[in-house]
Amino acid sequence: MAEDLIVQAENVKKRYVLGDEEVWALKGVTLDVLRGEFLSIMGPSGSGKSTFFNQVGALDVPTVGRVLFEGENLFDLSESQQAWIRCNKIGYIFQTFNLIPVMTALQNVVLPMTFQGETPAKANSRGTAILERVGLGHRLHHKPLDLSGGQQQRVAIARALANSPDIILADEPTGNLDTKTGTEIVQLLKELNLENGVTVICSTHDYKMITSSERVCWMRDGSLDRISKGAEFNLEEMDADSLGRD
Repeated sequence: MAEDLIVQAENVKKRYVLGDEEVWALKGVTLDVLRGEFLSIMGPSGSGKSTFFNQVGALDVPTVGRVLFEGENLFDLSESQQAWIRCNKIGYIFQTFNLIPVMTALQNVVLPMTFQGETPAKANSRGTAILERVGLGHRLHHKPLDLSGGQQQRVAIARALANSPDIILADEPTGNLDTKTGTEIVQLLKELNLENGVTVICSTHDYKMITSSERVCWMRDGSLDRISKGAEFNLEEMDADSLGRD
């Protein structure tokens, strides 16, 4: 069973000190993520979702506990080893896209490969193929401001796939999109999950993402409240707080 796990979070706690005040953003989260799984993390604002993402993505260090990635404790590794994992093993997708505005769609996708020393010819060839796969073969040379929100998110997904990661961390990937476009992004992520076997972990309030997930982890006040199957999600049964609504 251990060889089927890609991420193991063990009693992860995170403390921030704000002046004289201590804030525990995570209060002992333990979670195993299966290789190839499509997992959603849900909870109201301030529940700890983004903080937990930062630990899993090796963007921040837990105060207590550990995060194992493919059996190795991320935070026993050197900075250069962590950077290699972030670049090669993990793809990041953000709600606000985080594209470089002066670069074209293709240049944004090629950039991670360039950092890894790929030749321009191979990087451009792969970048073009990935953009074609996400439906943007006709927008290769458009800059972000010339693209719709849905198209920008497709570029962000293509960029996340650039170095063939084992896992994609998607933070509210449909949060800034209309319903139709959000549905298309959910379908695309699910297709990539099934076709490539890439593990997908989404922080979301989008019920479409949740029903596409094998499991849903519900967070509240820095703790993992419960885990359910995505197919069991019932919108009518959820309170406004759980959905992150005001």
